[in-house]
Amino acid sequence: MIPEIGQFALILGLVFALVQTTLPLAGAHFGIASWVAVAKPAARAQLLFVAISFAALTWSFLTHDFSVKYVAVNSNTQLPTLYLFSAVWGAHEGSLVLWALVLSLWTASVSLFSRSIPPKVLARVLGVMGFVSVGFILFILVTSNPFERLVPAAIEGRDLNPLLQDIGLILHPPLLYMGYVGFVVPFSFAIAAMLGGRLDAAWARWSRPWTHVAWVFLTLGILLGSWWAYYELGWGGWWFWDPVENSSFIPWLVGTALMHSLAVTEKRGTFKAWTVLLAIFTFSLSLLGTFLVRSGVLTSVHAFASDPARGAFILVFLAVVVGGSLLIYSWRASQIRSHVHFDILSRETGLLLNNVFLAVAATSILLGTLYPLIVDALGIGKISVGPPYFNSVFLPLMVPLAILLGVGPLLRWKRDSFHRVWTKVWPIGALSLVIGGLFPLLVMDFYDVRAAFGMILAVWVLGVTLRVLFEQARGRGFISVSRSFWGMTLGHIGIAVFIMGITLTSIYSTEKDIQLAPGESYDLAGYTFRFDGVTKITGENYGGSEGKLTITKKGVYITTMKPEKRKYRVQKQPLTEAAIDAGLFRDLFAALGEPLGNKGAWSLRVYHKPFLRWIWLGALIMTLGGLFSASDRRYRKLAGRKKKQRAVVTEAVS
Repeated sequence: MIPEIGQFALILGLVFALVQTTLPLAGAHFGIASWVAVAKPAARAQLLFVAISFAALTWSFLTHDFSVKYVAVNSNTQLPTLYLFSAVWGAHEGSLVLWALVLSLWTASVSLFSRSIPPKVLARVLGVMGFVSVGFILFILVTSNPFERLVPAAIEGRDLNPLLQDIGLILHPPLLYMGYVGFVVPFSFAIAAMLGGRLDAAWARWSRPWTHVAWVFLTLGILLGSWWAYYELGWGGWWFWDPVENSSFIPWLVGTALMHSLAVTEKRGTFKAWTVLLAIFTFSLSLLGTFLVRSGVLTSVHAFASDPARGAFILVFLAVVVGGSLLIYSWRASQIRSHVHFDILSRETGLLLNNVFLAVAATSILLGTLYPLIVDALGIGKISVGPPYFNSVFLPLMVPLAILLGVGPLLRWKRDSFHRVWTKVWPIGALSLVIGGLFPLLVMDFYDVRAAFGMILAVWVLGVTLRVLFEQARGRGFISVSRSFWGMTLGHIGIAVFIMGITLTSIYSTEKDIQLAPGESYDLAGYTFRFDGVTKITGENYGGSEGKLTITKKGVYITTMKPEKRKYRVQKQPLTEAAIDAGLFRDLFAALGEPLGNKGAWSLRVYHKPFLRWIWLGALIMTLGGLFSASDRRYRKLAGRKKKQRAVVTEAVS
């Protein structure tokens, strides 16, 4: 009965989502306070029943209930308990239940932590979020029921895809979904503001912390996905412009623009149209990513192999969300115009250019991702768009953005003078040219102009960011600097570190496919890889071979690496488990290939990747910056002030 309870709970979740959508929106429109008050309890009830449904599906996996088709296809009695839990979202149907759970968590969180927001505004926000919940829960019940019974029940399950039997599956999808789905909050605030006709700075202030938190989760999700691909797929890469990778990166770019645009709207009352459209398109692009992953139109290691009917449902829902949002936007267009003036040389102009570069970058990636699909759908032929295209269009856009990143924080609001800005930036520019230009010559194995250029940009961003920080703290100390300013500082420092990592690992990485017999060695980037043979290994649900490589540098022992070649017992699928010796300044990577001949020789792939970890370190620093911004004191002060005001009103009435 547990699966039936889970399905019934999901139906009840849909009912409460419908109530959450209709009554609060109608109550806010007609001024019926009792209907407005329904929003919060309906949101929390929706979370309760979706959580029950998710728990029922999890229980079916943990108890090996192979009468449930989804469990039988994606589980097995030999699967370790940890992966039984993560297998719940390891395929299409369960991942949608996780999506619905995350969406209801965001909805309930908004209902709990938005006490400073007027009831009518909050009712509209929760009503819009309820509408999105209705769409996704309907999608699950109509096309992707995870509780479908298998008659007769299977004796044994088919097992989870071996690629997914990894801690990456436990962490990456939930974090990515928290980011994807989290952008429904600024989207809902934007729609609610347009429905209420109140497009002042207040809605931007209310939605800013939520946007920061969603951006943090999406950043962490992309970071973990990159790390997972690096060590699990066995190819030694951290990004390949895969279409599904792009489907998360595009909303991240637009979401980054949204964060900056919200800041301008809150502080200066301008960029209203930009902010509303960015809020709409950030969430819409998240929905588009869902369509690409689940429609079956993409061939990717990350994609779910689903039938086109499911993709059609999401496509229709996406059309309703985007089309409806743009109709509301056109309805309120006259009220969305900003009437604040600013000079060409001002912080507003810098942030406007920031938005333009990020939006154009996102559009270029979206075009490269969708163009092959459009050509194929029109029957013109089949083409592929790979890394050369993305690198050629994306990187040139990032260069002026990095330069702007240094100048922007120095500019004053409304107007500034060229002389004042120039006196501040030219010493940092000169220092960047010297340090960045000499870095490859003094630190790396050989000089490369591209490396020097990348390092100049990184030092430029870092130098200007630190200067602005010291100016802000002058005479007051670093403790007095606001959290939002620390957030901006850490975000820009993270970008500088990120640029360093990408530049150096892209140019100076070395790799080689080799074959070695026991006792033979190979030299790569100053390291000696000695192959000591292979031994048989047995895991909980797999067998295989484990190689042994002894690594030395100039005769000094560094480490022992043990790459594996596994074969899973149920699916009989071979899988490469790379061995990685990680360090702050370099990674050594070894993957075991296939046996060759009768002398114990094996094929191997070995890599030396300098400064690779700086890519992820930069992303972590950016994430920390997002958390600082989201927890800025003025948001807490606002909530506390509104709470006191309500207490005074209540006391006066009583």
